[in-house]
Amino acid sequence: LCQNKNEGCEESRSSTNSYYLTSEHQFQEHCLPLSLRMASLMAAKVLSDRVAVVSASTKGIGFAIAKRLGLDGASVVVSSRKQKNVEEAVEALRLEGIDASGLTAHVGLKEDRKRLINFAIDQYGKLDILVSNAAANPHFGDIMSISDSQWDKLLTVNSKIANGAKAFISPVQVRSALQLTQEAAPHLESSGRGCVVLVSSVAGYAPIDGLGAYSVMKSTLIGLNKALSQSLARRNIRVNAIAPGIIRTDFSRALYANEVDHENWLRSIPLNRLGQAEECADAVAFLVSDEASYITGETIGVNGGMHAHI
Repeated sequence: LCQNKNEGCEESRSSTNSYYLTSEHQFQEHCLPLSLRMASLMAAKVLSDRVAVVSASTKGIGFAIAKRLGLDGASVVVSSRKQKNVEEAVEALRLEGIDASGLTAHVGLKEDRKRLINFAIDQYGKLDILVSNAAANPHFGDIMSISDSQWDKLLTVNSKIANGAKAFISPVQVRSALQLTQEAAPHLESSGRGCVVLVSSVAGYAPIDGLGAYSVMKSTLIGLNKALSQSLARRNIRVNAIAPGIIRTDFSRALYANEVDHENWLRSIPLNRLGQAEECADAVAFLVSDEASYITGETIGVNGGMHAHI
């Protein structure tokens, strides 16, 4: 585990570990004890009879979620637009003893969404869990300078997953979340304990400088979570979301790449450190478990206290 906190910690996680490691506190790595309750849940393989589809899941937060669900016993289907990424992710998960398979898919495209869900059904015969993680941010800067094409790309990825309507915000993130949920809903209903988790962002609560358009999309996902949870509750499908803060991934690296930006972020985070993708995965694992069986329509912040809200 942590041999020298001044030299940093190497992450060590498995279904029987009682500790997990997180990121720096004032540029130092710290090891945080996992609760005995969580350790026992992981050892018990609480998702052992479930099948999960995680979109955009070959790297970063998506991969961490797929890995955690797999370590908890679920059979996992990962996806990416790049075949090489899918192959590498599936291999890495299988090396952990996880029942994993994968498919190349662009969730902004109707035919690919259908293929992804059908692939899971063909492989495993059912679907219990859907995690919509696809995201795009083609524009960094003042929202007043965004082009029509950049705006359209945002709307397609962030929104279309969820509602299928022609997007007039950001097509990719919202539309794909709604429509992917629509595609999966009949199978989730048949499960009898179907769950959907949308990956939003702390930016959905308060705009981040330079990410105004992205913030609009993530706010829309939070609203979509509320609407879907109401609609799908009658079919015994729970829908929740997580709102990650500044998480150490390739996707967000530009936000904290230099020391000045890194220090500025630390000042805005009450816990005074950046987050790890595994901490987002922990929240998702809870939300899809029976431990959260009476929770729906909620958004859990995984952000170190940034923009804490009532």
